[in-house]
Amino acid sequence: MIEVRGLIKRFGYTVVLGGVSLTVPTGQTVVLLGPNGAGKTTLLRILATLLRPTMGEVYIHGEDAVRRPERVRHLLGYVSHQALVYPDLTAMENLHFYARLYGLPEASRRVQEMLEVVGLARRAHDLVRTFSRGMVQRLTIARALLHNPPVLLLDEPDTGLDPQAAAMLVKLLREVAQAGRTVLFTTHNLTRGVDFADRVLILAGGRIVVDRPATSLDVAQLSRLYARAAAQEGA
Repeated sequence: MIEVRGLIKRFGYTVVLGGVSLTVPTGQTVVLLGPNGAGKTTLLRILATLLRPTMGEVYIHGEDAVRRPERVRHLLGYVSHQALVYPDLTAMENLHFYARLYGLPEASRRVQEMLEVVGLARRAHDLVRTFSRGMVQRLTIARALLHNPPVLLLDEPDTGLDPQAAAMLVKLLREVAQAGRTVLFTTHNLTRGVDFADRVLILAGGRIVVDRPATSLDVAQLSRLYARAAAQEGA
């Protein structure tokens, strides 16, 4: 479902990604770990077609995401550090806006369903600028899942969530994974990463330095691998 070949991204003289190659098959859930500055967000932004690589190729479901990004955007659900929702619209208005962009049939039913799933049904008609950080993140997750995309790209989706909301997110993403969708997510919560994912990647120095099945690791082992990667990043 996702194929990356020789991906390089430079900002001026700074190399953020130094030749990343990666294949994620359909239905696999992958956690991407790494210290701050390792290039995780840059990689996800390139996959989401929001940033062009300096060099390299990216294919989503066989489509060239670099040359023809418009062909893959409907396949993607993306949660980033920016909510990508409008503060002066209500929660329901925001989701209806995105439903129109995606041309969803039965949009009203789907919008109501997603508001209930993320626990915002009672705040559906409130302006987003009145929401807490955690509530905005809930709405962001609803936006990303609204059109049932086959690929989810989630950059620290648990940011700002209280324990109840974080448990909701884990349950929701397990259901998404069980439905056969492909998930690539980042987190600083190593326990959640190893528990939820099928596969663990660690990015350091702009390269993937660990690529292991999650079942082959426990949290202690993962912590040691992460510490080595962090040391490499700081070297």
